[in-house]
Amino acid sequence: MSVEIVLMYLPVGLIAGLLAGLLGVGGGLVIVPMLVFCFIKQDIGSEVIMHLALGTSLASIIFTSISSFMSHHRRGAVDWSIVKEIIPGILIGTFMGTLVASRLSTGFLKVFFCIFLYSVATQMILSKKPKASRELPHKPGMFGVGNIIGVASSLVGIGGGSLSVPFMLWCNVPAHRAIGTSAAIGFPIAIAGAFGYVVNNLHASGLPPYSIGYVYLPALVFIVSLSVLTAPLGAKLAHSLPVDKLKRIFALFLYAVATKMVWGLIS
Repeated sequence: MSVEIVLMYLPVGLIAGLLAGLLGVGGGLVIVPMLVFCFIKQDIGSEVIMHLALGTSLASIIFTSISSFMSHHRRGAVDWSIVKEIIPGILIGTFMGTLVASRLSTGFLKVFFCIFLYSVATQMILSKKPKASRELPHKPGMFGVGNIIGVASSLVGIGGGSLSVPFMLWCNVPAHRAIGTSAAIGFPIAIAGAFGYVVNNLHASGLPPYSIGYVYLPALVFIVSLSVLTAPLGAKLAHSLPVDKLKRIFALFLYAVATKMVWGLIS
C-alpha cells in the first residue's frame, strides 16, 4: 500500500472521531463516502466497493463508539436504561440488515446512501426537532424501534445516531443525554453490523488482499488509530459548543458529498 493511500485514510479517522463525540452520529456518514473515494483510488473492483465501505465503516465504529460513549459516560450523559432496552432489537435488526445488503448491488446501495445523506442533511439544515410529546415506549416498542434503527444503519454503514437521536428527542430525552446515549447505542450496532458483513461474505469474490469478508483491514487500522483519539475531544466539545450551528455546517458538507456521489453514478 502506497504512502499516498495511507495518508488518505488518516483524515477519515480524524474526522470520524470528532463527529462521533460531537454529534453522536458515529462518523459513518463521512467514513463511507471517503472510503468509497479511497477504494476507487486503489482500483478495487466496483462491484464490491460499496459493500466494503459499509462493512469497514461499521467495524471502525466499534472502536470509535467505545471512546465516544465512555467520554459521555464520564459526564453522566448516557442513559444506560435506554441502551439496555433497545439492544435486543438493535442486534437482530442490524444483523438482518447485513444479510439484505450483501444481496444488493453496489449501485442500489449507493443510491440508497445518497438519499439517506440528503434526508439527514435536510433535517439538520432545517433544525427540525420532533415535538417532545411522549415518553419512551415499553419493551416491545423499544424492540421494534431497535429493529428499524439496526436495519437502516447496516444499509448505510452508520452507528445509528441520525435515527436514534431524533427518536430520543421525540420521547423527551434531553439533547445532550440523547447524543451520549446514541454514542453508546452505536456500539452494538457496529458489533452486529461488522460481524454480519464478515460472516455473510467470507468467500465473496473480487475482494482486495487483507480483507475479512467486507471489512478491509488496512483502512480499519488507520481510521481507528486516529478516531479513538479524537472522539473524546468531540465529546468534550459537544458540552461547550453550539451543536445546532455545527450541525447546519455539517449538513452543507453532506449535501456536497451526496451530490458528488450522485454525479459519479450518472457519469
